[in-house]
Amino acid sequence: MLAATPTSTTTFPPVGYLHDGALRYRPSVRAVPAQAYAAVRLDPALGAAIAAAYVAAPSRDERAYPSYARFCQETVRQYHFLIGRVEFGGLGVAVRIVDEDPYQSVESMVDDMRERRLKVWASAASGNAHPYLSDGENDMFRAVHDAFGHAASGRGFDRHGEEAAWWKHSLMYSPLARRALTTETRGQNCALIFHHGSGRFPEQKAALLPRAFSDPRSVRIESGETTPTFPPRLRSPDVAAAHSGARHRPTGSGHAVGR
Repeated sequence: MLAATPTSTTTFPPVGYLHDGALRYRPSVRAVPAQAYAAVRLDPALGAAIAAAYVAAPSRDERAYPSYARFCQETVRQYHFLIGRVEFGGLGVAVRIVDEDPYQSVESMVDDMRERRLKVWASAASGNAHPYLSDGENDMFRAVHDAFGHAASGRGFDRHGEEAAWWKHSLMYSPLARRALTTETRGQNCALIFHHGSGRFPEQKAALLPRAFSDPRSVRIESGETTPTFPPRLRSPDVAAAHSGARHRPTGSGHAVGR
């Protein structure tokens, strides 16, 4: 896990072959301009609502299993695309699983990724077992999320960067798998920031949050310096209600999160 100052947000030029690879992986998805990811900000009222839903969710819910099964299938496919040989259509990234947090900054991770290598902190070393995913499946997910979420979007591990990474990576998943992805990233990150105060990583769960929180249209994009905008056609009552109180909520602390 990487710490950031409460008000900081990290942006960098997206890693080109990962950004392009994500589009090649799902060519049917309309490309989002890189500057849109740079302008993503986690809305504090929405973040608090997602955190509350995550904390209230059961540790394991059998109704979530179809989503998690699809999520695992798609994650494994993404992982093999990530590590596959370039001459056979893969991206050629050498992934190594290590027992300690390998990066002290997002910059060091991005430097590795530009050289087509990535170290992943082993799930088995975290002491926070997942109720559905095996350690190997969780390790594969950590790899593809760092690559296709963070490095491909040009965003770091602060709270706004995690929101942008969720949005970027969510576009590579089917709607069914995206609901499990949302629990694993957006849900855990918001629970860490808005419920636990960034002091303790939340319990991992195999449950689904309200469907509205998996909708990419709920992302907040800052237009200019002060005016927040949102993707069009936002219709969910849950999301709309959360956004309606955004200006009256505290901004929370900006800390990097692990998965």
